[in-house]
Amino acid sequence: MEAFEILLNASFWVAAIRIASPLIFATMGELISERAGVLNLGIEGIMTVGAFVGWFTVYAGGGLWFGVCAAALAGAAFGLLHGFLTVPLGLSQHVTGIGITLLATSLTYFSYRLLLPEVTSPPKIEAFAPFAIPVLSDIPLIGPALFAQTPLTYLAFITVGIVAWGLYRTPAGLAVRVVGENPAAVEAQGISVTLIRMAAVATGSALMAIGGAFLTMSAFNSFFFEMINGRGWICIALVVFGSWRPGKALLGAILFAAFDAYQIRLQQVAGDLVPYQVFLMLPYILSILALIAVARRATYPKALMIPYQKGER
Repeated sequence: MEAFEILLNASFWVAAIRIASPLIFATMGELISERAGVLNLGIEGIMTVGAFVGWFTVYAGGGLWFGVCAAALAGAAFGLLHGFLTVPLGLSQHVTGIGITLLATSLTYFSYRLLLPEVTSPPKIEAFAPFAIPVLSDIPLIGPALFAQTPLTYLAFITVGIVAWGLYRTPAGLAVRVVGENPAAVEAQGISVTLIRMAAVATGSALMAIGGAFLTMSAFNSFFFEMINGRGWICIALVVFGSWRPGKALLGAILFAAFDAYQIRLQQVAGDLVPYQVFLMLPYILSILALIAVARRATYPKALMIPYQKGER
């Protein structure tokens, strides 16, 4: 009975939405990139860079929103590197993406040690504080969960709407989707496939970096090694789970976050009866099962991971 009561507790849903927020940013970024036909396995490293750059910018005296912008620019820079290697040069998207993750992660850790050589414990910053929306935050259960979060959480949900609108209601979004399905058709209209794919990867990488920055500037108030902890790989799975659609990907991120928040509370209910490692595995096992059930019916972009050179048919 206690296990069921967890689901009716407002604090559980507050935690679930908070856990989902960085996943939403990064999943939307990966979705944009893959919709244009480019798999970005550099997401883990780009999120790490975003977490560090955003945090250090604020630590060095910059404002919180300036830190968010700095993180986005750093992510976009790595996105452009990934795009340059995979789009005009046509290198393997798998190998390049893993290389970007290794480069970005190693460079971040090196920069941390270089800039803060005497530090033994991570310095803290003044992070984003929760902002309760009047009236709406008083709604039972969903009010605190959706309307008493930090500004970056609100931005995450707004981003989903912007991405959905951009992909399905604008000419640029149509071009991105067609590039991921039939790049030759886009080129026939006199539009540069390389430019669209590069722009999509850079934009997506900027969102991934903001997802990383959320962890150091909203969920926590400091940077520490391994804080991304596989979230980037989860976001790649969430894109598949969502069938490359923003709305479904959002639901997937919330579902995984709910599993994660639930296992933490189940540990408290079970005590020492069950090894805690079982609970740590729970959200990943449930996510894998959900992914298996959905992925078999998912329709992926036809040109995903297929290099395109001008003039090809």
